[in-house]
Amino acid sequence: MHVTVSVKKVFMVVSTWWSMLALFETYALVSTFGFAWNVALADAVNFNLLVATAGFIMFNSLKFYQAGPKTAIYLVIWSIALASLCAVLHRYLMSSYFFHDNIPYQEYLAGSHVIRGLFAWLMIALIGMQSWIWFYMQEQSANEKREQETLKFSREAELASLRQQLQPHFLFNSLNSISALAGSKPEQARLMIQQLSDFLRGTIKKDDLQFVTLDEELNHLQLYLEIEKVRFGHRLKTEIVRDEETAGLTLPSLLLQPVVENAIKFGLYDTVGEITIRIEAQAADKQLVITVENPFDPETSRPRQGTGFGLNSVQRRLYLLYARQDLLSTKMTGPLFKTEIKIPQPA
Repeated sequence: MHVTVSVKKVFMVVSTWWSMLALFETYALVSTFGFAWNVALADAVNFNLLVATAGFIMFNSLKFYQAGPKTAIYLVIWSIALASLCAVLHRYLMSSYFFHDNIPYQEYLAGSHVIRGLFAWLMIALIGMQSWIWFYMQEQSANEKREQETLKFSREAELASLRQQLQPHFLFNSLNSISALAGSKPEQARLMIQQLSDFLRGTIKKDDLQFVTLDEELNHLQLYLEIEKVRFGHRLKTEIVRDEETAGLTLPSLLLQPVVENAIKFGLYDTVGEITIRIEAQAADKQLVITVENPFDPETSRPRQGTGFGLNSVQRRLYLLYARQDLLSTKMTGPLFKTEIKIPQPA
């Protein structure tokens, strides 16, 4: 709920309201009591100026003091005091400085004193109620904006934390592999260091990007897969399939690496021989659907529990970005473990 009304518009509305009220009262005094136009106009302008001033005082009072249910009585007392002051000042000014020799008008002035006070109180109370609603809505709008900003910063901080937690895990494994290769296969160790450097450089460049195209994500993922192929040699094969309709579709940056890492973990650590990690991307129902498929041994793996930190972090990140819990799912189909991610696309 956002309330944005310019001061100029408010001033125009209020000025128009009081002008119309003064003209209506002038006409009523002329047509009902037969007063001259100058007498009726002076009476109406003086009284309405006093009431408008009292309403302005009430408005500014509520600007700095928001009454609650238990303290509303003070506003009622304050409005009665202002209305009484308006009625007394109006009678004093009109009887002492204006038309004091106009006997019919002075008699009308004395007889309408109480009614004027009641009318003034109703007008001031109305202004007070409208002012209270106005400032309450402004306060609620400001609170909502602060809550949204706090939530936004909190989400951004958590997203950054999730991405940063993934890097040490991958870096630790890569450095262990480099250490193992340094003595027996120095050329492969140097190659892996170069690939790791390229991967981390690309990661740093993407830290400021919330979303990237599928092409950019797959290009960066390829750097990661090249490193893993150096680690595992001929045992690791990859297959990437995508529809033409996925061109230009976007997804959160650095989203696929932990999913593929999870697939390699379950595919290679619990099986022997060569394995193929299959990554398929397709467009469906205004969503980018990505499926990562890996083989597993049901006797040694526990994929039902295993979504692990990698997939849990991806699911949490998707929830923070889209406020949905159904965008990541896993299932077993025969000896295959599949992870499916749905990325809603902007309209």
